[in-house]
Amino acid sequence: MGVITDVVAWLTTASHWTGNGGVLQRLGEHLYLTGVCLLLACALALPPALWLGHVGRGGALAVNLSNAGRAVPTFAVLVLLSMGPLGRYGDWATIVALVLFALPPLLTNAYTGIRQADREVVEAARGMGMTGRQLLCQVELPLALPLIMTGIQTAAVQLVATATLAALPGGGGLGRLITAGFGNYDTPQVVAGALLVAVLALLVERLLTLAERLLDPMRRRQRGAAPAPDSNPEDGTRHGSGGAGPDKTAAAPARSTA
Repeated sequence: MGVITDVVAWLTTASHWTGNGGVLQRLGEHLYLTGVCLLLACALALPPALWLGHVGRGGALAVNLSNAGRAVPTFAVLVLLSMGPLGRYGDWATIVALVLFALPPLLTNAYTGIRQADREVVEAARGMGMTGRQLLCQVELPLALPLIMTGIQTAAVQLVATATLAALPGGGGLGRLITAGFGNYDTPQVVAGALLVAVLALLVERLLTLAERLLDPMRRRQRGAAPAPDSNPEDGTRHGSGGAGPDKTAAAPARSTA
């Protein structure tokens, strides 16, 4: 209980949140680093993954290569890049290492989502004369959106957690709170920094889940579909009209307009 009380006291101290090196500054740095890396990773991974999934060639090799990259420790890549020429250009070593770390889930989920799109729907759209671009953008992409967004959520949460490594070569972010706590033997600060990273990861995942619900065209179509009127098949009455009698309009024969 003593550690928990000390952590709460650290988080509720106003001086820890403001000023140079405060929580708000480190939070802004962490969000900037995560956002830049996620945008770059999406720009690099999604277009080729979608296209390879559409044409159905070469995607398995690309996915296997990207998955093999998961075996390489991000910290080792970060150290090597920081010791190289990129280490002279601010956060670029960290950005490159984190982008490489975020590529596998984006590439794998996007490719798998396109390949798992309903083939009957795809072939029906192709039979209607859709071009390859129209087929990808209007049919395959909406069907694959849930799986693509899952990959983006996975990559984003991993980036939020792994961006704390940016503090080791002297970068910014919430990891600076943790490393400073270790340096000062301040256990409440270390725990508070780790707790802030965990809460941020949960919030990012929740926001992306809400974004998926808003962007998914299939979900919007289901919400917009009006329910069919509840009718009685035996007497032809509609419950909405109180069951007063048969629906004469529906029963009347159609008149010829010739």
